[in-house]
Amino acid sequence: MASLDIAPGESLHYEYDAPGAAGATFVFVNALAGSTATWQHPEIGPILRSAGFGTLCWDFRGQAQSRCGPATDLSPRLVVEDLARLVANLAPPRPILVGLSIGGLFAAQGYIAGVPAVGLVLINTLRKPGTRLEWINQAVVALARTGGTQLVMEANLPMLVNPEQLATMRAGAFSGGPYRPMAPTDGLFRLLAGSLAADWDFPWERLAVPVLIMTGLHDRVFYVAADVEELAARIPRYRAVAFPDAGHLIPIERPRAFAAALLDFAPGF
Repeated sequence: MASLDIAPGESLHYEYDAPGAAGATFVFVNALAGSTATWQHPEIGPILRSAGFGTLCWDFRGQAQSRCGPATDLSPRLVVEDLARLVANLAPPRPILVGLSIGGLFAAQGYIAGVPAVGLVLINTLRKPGTRLEWINQAVVALARTGGTQLVMEANLPMLVNPEQLATMRAGAFSGGPYRPMAPTDGLFRLLAGSLAADWDFPWERLAVPVLIMTGLHDRVFYVAADVEELAARIPRYRAVAFPDAGHLIPIERPRAFAAALLDFAPGF
C-alpha cells in the first residue's frame, strides 16, 4: 500500500495506476465519509483501467488509511492542499478530477487554486449556501456526536439513496444496540466538524475546462432542481447527466452506469 508522507504521523494513503493508451487519469476526491473502496469497485476502477485510463484514489487525513496528528486542523482548506500535494507529487497524466458530494467542491477549489486538470466531474455537488444547507450540515455533525456514523446513516439514508439500495442496506440498520457517539478526537469526526467551514459560495464561472454534472434524482437531501440548474448555467462548458434510478451515492448505487458516464465524457481528453 502506498502513502505520501507529509510529517511525522501525517500521511496520505493512495492507490495509483498510471494510464495506458487513453492517456488521461481519473483523480477521485471522496465524500466526507468515503474511502478509496468506492472507486475501486469492480465495475468502476478496473473498468476504467481496462479502457486505458489511469486512476488515482486517496483518503483524506481523518479517513480510513490516511494518518493525522491529534492537533491537525482537518479543514476543507487542508483537504484541498492535500489534493494539490498528491497531484504534484505523483504527476498523473492529464488529470480529470472527479468529486462526490463535497468532494466535488474540493476538486473545483483545487482546480482554481492551480491543481492541473483537463476536466471536472461533479457528482451531486451543486448546492446553494444558506440556512437550509447550514442546517443539514450542522445536523449531520450533531448526529455523529450523539450516535456516530450509525445514527447518521439511519437518519439520512431513506432520503439519500434509491429504494432498491435502501432495501439492501436495511439489513445493517437498527441493530438494537446502543448508539456510540463519535469522540471529538476521532479523525472522521474532526473532518465532519471541520466541513462546516466549507465555502459553498464558489465562483463556478471560473471553471475553464469541460465539466460533467451528475445528479441522482433520488437525492432528497441535497438536490434542489432549480438550484442545480441555476448554478450549472454559470459553468462555461458543462454536460449534465441525470440518474433517475440513483440518489446521492451514484458510484455506490449504480457503479456500472457511473463508469459508463465517465467513459462517455472522457474520450475528448
